[in-house]
Formats: sequence, C-alpha cells, structure tokens
Amino acid sequence: MKQVWKIGSLLAAAVAIWVSLLFTSRDLPPSLNLIVPFLPMYAIASLGCYGLGMLGYGMLVFRVCPEEAVLLQQDISEAKAFLKDHGVDLTEPSN
Repeated sequence: MKQVWKIGSLLAAAVAIWVSLLFTSRDLPPSLNLIVPFLPMYAIASLGCYGLGMLGYGMLVFRVCPEEAVLLQQDISEAKAFLKDHGVDLTEPSN
C-alpha cells in the first residue's frame, strides 16, 4: 500500500506543478507558453516510450531456462492426464 501512496503523491505533485504553470503562463516565454497546456500528453507519451523501451530491452536479455522448460512440459503432461481421467476430451477438432 505504500507504493500506492508514493505514486499518488508524485502524481498530485506533478498535477500541482502543471496547474501552477498554467496559471502563471503569462510570465513564461512565448515558446514555453505554447508547450505548457500539452505537458500531460507529453508525459503520457514519454511513459509509453519508456515502457516499450523496457519491454524491448527485456526481450533482448531474456534468459533461456532449459530446466524450467522440462518442468513445464511435465506439468502439461500431468494436467492432460488429470483432465483425461476426469472425462475431458483433449483431441484436436478436425476442420
């Protein structure tokens, strides 16, 4: 629950800064005055880019675990046997 409060407080601080920039935009240079209303959209786009980058990096450094693959195949065969014992038909439907 602490993480929720941390994220909520950071979000509230970001919104407070953005709103204060909106109200004081007449004191900003004209170039920044055009950017301030769109800061939340830039933040969302940046977060999306960060997420995609982290996903791509995670796929690049993904570890192959042969021991886990064997254990997963054993679990699948156990599940198939359990379902077959309980009357579930696991044959592939023909087209």
